[in-house]
Amino acid sequence: MSAAATPPPSVAFLGPLGTFTEEALLTQEDYAAAALTPMDTIGDVLEAVGSGTVDLGFVPIENAIDGMVRDTLDALIFDFDLLIQREVVLDVRLHLMASPGTSLRDVRRVVSYPVALAQCRRFFAEQLPDVEAIAAKSTADAARQLGEQPDRHAAAIAPRLAADLYGLVILAEDVEDFADNQTRFVAVGPEGIPPPTGHDRTSIVCFQDADRPGSLHGILGQFAARSINLTRLESRPTKRGLGEYCFAIDLAGHIAHEVVADCLRDLRANLADVKFLGSYPAGGRQALRRREEADEAWRRADAWLAALRSQIRPA
Repeated sequence: MSAAATPPPSVAFLGPLGTFTEEALLTQEDYAAAALTPMDTIGDVLEAVGSGTVDLGFVPIENAIDGMVRDTLDALIFDFDLLIQREVVLDVRLHLMASPGTSLRDVRRVVSYPVALAQCRRFFAEQLPDVEAIAAKSTADAARQLGEQPDRHAAAIAPRLAADLYGLVILAEDVEDFADNQTRFVAVGPEGIPPPTGHDRTSIVCFQDADRPGSLHGILGQFAARSINLTRLESRPTKRGLGEYCFAIDLAGHIAHEVVADCLRDLRANLADVKFLGSYPAGGRQALRRREEADEAWRRADAWLAALRSQIRPA
């Protein structure tokens, strides 16, 4: 479900056309209705947002198999002052596709992004043991190349969207090794924090004064003392010297909630710096259900409190 009241006028995303990034973006009705611009790199997308060329950028930030997308994370930490507006979680489904008329037994070469090729090793071992794996800039670019230069002995590993865009046929579906592979994407903008929804995430980066024993424990203790659930903790070098690290943290909750605000206040007062990356609606398969449950729990609590207050005797 769309979290914005009106569609943003323009959105840049990691291209080319047919990427998983575009596939995830198109699940959002308001973003799909905007003027969409594919760009070559994550840095290009974020630069377009930072310069005001577009209103929002849409980029991958985390994969269930390969972890954080470091280009995105480091750029948000060190290079740009942008705020996450929303996250979208996409089930990653990789398909083997080829030019019309090609059969599986014809395939001698498979082209795709190296990470995608690595996630299909079991399929290759069982179905195409002698195939040559060839690296491409992206899964979509592999499909584009094959669509523009048909080769009955070649195939590409890419999203279904790419097959539709580049006139290819799918020879085998869901060839990835891990059925539960998902990628998390974020929309980023120059300003503004979405209102709380009842199922939200907050992202921050904590910078230490110095690397000393117990410093990470002290940071984590702030969350534990308030029973705030951390959904991700990632250390990243500060780029100022060996052994100097900052900590990128995702936590359940919204800065509008007093317990989260109090935690961030304490961290900011006791650390060299805290960079706020955003409070935004959480994504995922259960997001809508969790928001509905939070709304219902709030209504019940409000009715309970109103019933108690109705019993207050007049002074």
